[in-house]
Amino acid sequence: MNVTKLSDREKSILRYVIHQYILTATPVGSRNISKKYDLGISPATVRNIMADLEEAGLLDHPHTSAGRVPTDKGYRYYVDSLMPKPKLMPEEKKLIKKKLDSQSDSPDEILKQASSVLSLITNQLACVTYPRFKDAILEKIQLVKISTSRLLIVISVKSGLIRTITMEVNTKLSPEKLEAVQRLLNERLSGLKFVDIKRSMQERLRDTVKSELEPIIRLFLDSSDKIFSDMTIEDKSYISGARNVLSQPEFKDHEKFESVIELIENKDVIIHFIDERFGDQDMFAISIGKEADNEKFQEYSLVTKKYKVGEISGALGIIGPKRMEYSKTVAAIEYIAEMLSKEMKKLKS
Repeated sequence: MNVTKLSDREKSILRYVIHQYILTATPVGSRNISKKYDLGISPATVRNIMADLEEAGLLDHPHTSAGRVPTDKGYRYYVDSLMPKPKLMPEEKKLIKKKLDSQSDSPDEILKQASSVLSLITNQLACVTYPRFKDAILEKIQLVKISTSRLLIVISVKSGLIRTITMEVNTKLSPEKLEAVQRLLNERLSGLKFVDIKRSMQERLRDTVKSELEPIIRLFLDSSDKIFSDMTIEDKSYISGARNVLSQPEFKDHEKFESVIELIENKDVIIHFIDERFGDQDMFAISIGKEADNEKFQEYSLVTKKYKVGEISGALGIIGPKRMEYSKTVAAIEYIAEMLSKEMKKLKS
């Protein structure tokens, strides 16, 4: 059987097998399909078609059962060709809006709420990462003396987000010098991307090194990678819904239960995997089972989507069993990404 040329009947059987398996988490038999769906064909015909789909690698036949289950290849065909149009119920959209429209002026709180409601809607493990600052455009720098040897650097970017860094300084921090350095830095660096600042900072500040401002300027030159780098992803990302994943029937098996516990406890692995997967694309992306190059994720499916805040972007991700409700998951992640972008942009206004 050529997978790209399934007949309408074969597509219907594959769709119904996957729908039933998503609902029940148990192998699906031909009699179950013929009774539940009005196909106008006998169980024997359904059984023959299921055998053909198994031969094509779209279904598998567990040894302990007469029924069949979808393979990674079967799920991929379903997602690409058979999945219903992603759609959320009105009450689900209302809940998402309520959770995200919290009037909070903290991006951290908004991201935390986004992760929580994404997990709640999909009943899976949800992750939301903080926007990456690599492409952020510097709006202004503020320098605040917080002790005789400590300097607070407040960096505002054009998307409206702010990051703060505390640095140790081995020089006297007079208000006049701090104001002069702050003015100089803003004159020469404002309007540039972080990546460009790191690349050209030495050249842009070279003529100031031998001035009376040198000790503070030197701090910026020596620490530019730290000051104008991405925030630590692990510290600025939120994961929700561990209980949801653990309640899935797939993980009643002790070995699989142990593996998902290990994954959940390894937060940085999840975050980096999600952050790497979404890349520069604006569409959602789905990775199923062995399509993941990281073996820790080959028993799961992963759905990711970018959200944007001005010129910078972060990622939303869902991790769950391959037997997940893909259409609803895609609908939830797309809608929450849209709402999250809007709410984060409000922080600037």
